Amino acid sequence: MPTPLNDSVWDFPTPSQMPKDDLVILGADLQPETILDSYKNGIFPMHIEIENKIELGWWSPQFRGVMPLNKINISNSLKKSMKKFTVTFDQDFDSVIDGCGDDKRPKGWINKEIKKAYRKLFDLGYVHSVEVWNSENQLVGGLYGIEVNGLFAGESMFHKETDASKTAMVHLVNKLKNAGGERIFDVQWQTPHLKSMGVVKMSRAKYIATLPEVMNTQPAFN
Repeated sequence: MPTPLNDSVWDFPTPSQMPKDDLVILGADLQPETILDSYKNGIFPMHIEIENKIELGWWSPQFRGVMPLNKINISNSLKKSMKKFTVTFDQDFDSVIDGCGDDKRPKGWINKEIKKAYRKLFDLGYVHSVEVWNSENQLVGGLYGIEVNGLFAGESMFHKETDASKTAMVHLVNKLKNAGGERIFDVQWQTPHLKSMGVVKMSRAKYIATLPEVMNTQPAFN
């Protein structure tokens, strides 16, 4: 089970205080308590460049990307691809976040500060990774995210072989679904790639209103 944490020293904005923009506030810190509290309030951290300066931004998309656990789209080609992979959980977090934060990836946002913060949360039992291995036991894809009770917030995924990241997502969906209870699988934004797998848009108001419903659910990773 995750290590209990103290309350955050920061107060995050309520829905009525949030601007009509995905970026809702700047500042604060990346202490475990701060990050954990942000997710409970429908907010997550991601750095942003403003006037040539890197700032710590806190985001709450007006339309959140959410994967309904019973509606994931698994194409026939993906089913075939999945057979060639082996999937594990929490076995190589560092390599997964390194793969997600590869400098060669466009619009990369996973810097050293983020890696350090989420590694600490991994050690505390709140962050989890999904690893996808090929037949030669090479890590070829995966994803990581943070789990707060019945909320799993996917942060990033990567692949080195076709369908490896999709395979990670399918296995994670199955794990969350099989754990039972009310759950949200949050993927931040609905991209074309995620939409093809079944991710839908949920308004900020509905997303935040739904969070209390899942906070009484036990984590799937325990």
